[in-house]
Amino acid sequence: MTSIRVPKLVLIDLDGTLVNSVPDLACCIDQMMVQLGMPERGEEAVRGWVGNGLERLIKRALVNAMVGEPDADLFLRAKPVFDALYRVNHSSHSYLYEGVLTGLNYLKRRAYRLGCVTNKASNFTHPLLKAMGIADYFEVTICGDETPRIKPDPLPLLTAAERVGVDPTEVLMLGDSVSDVRAARAAGCQIICMSYGYNHGEDIRSYGPDAVIDSMAELELLI
Repeated sequence: MTSIRVPKLVLIDLDGTLVNSVPDLACCIDQMMVQLGMPERGEEAVRGWVGNGLERLIKRALVNAMVGEPDADLFLRAKPVFDALYRVNHSSHSYLYEGVLTGLNYLKRRAYRLGCVTNKASNFTHPLLKAMGIADYFEVTICGDETPRIKPDPLPLLTAAERVGVDPTEVLMLGDSVSDVRAARAAGCQIICMSYGYNHGEDIRSYGPDAVIDSMAELELLI
């Protein structure tokens, strides 16, 4: 495990790191499929597809695969159906992972500046953070529709660092997926990954983050 330098800013991913949002996402995907007259996909499949934004999740559900593009007209029909469902069901069954509040409170006590960087669109991100009771922890929140490119591109992390006036080399990212690792590396940030979360069924250790932990409560042992 690499030694972690003390950061000036800690940026934290949302889905799969702070919040287990798959139960609500899967429910809305399945209801969308029913309304389209197509087979439900189920929570296990949706868990493997999460991590690259909601548009990509919808497309994966439509083609029932990680890779592929659905018919353009079908996607245009599907997206507003999903959006309407998820707008009212974004937090019905979602919950904070064990250790998240302990970790957030530790970071706050140590006076670390905190930000949330997610590929989820802003109209879903802010209500979910509020529903989970953690919105006020974050000085800056960068959502998937606020920058021209999303993770694994480094731009969202660089944008967050710029907004609070911190050099990217003094930023620590907390995430759960290869997209988080690649974004952090490209931005020049340190990266700690959670052993749980959504990484398409792959062990996140194989992508070489600086550290891997099982709970955000373990942050006290690292920084």
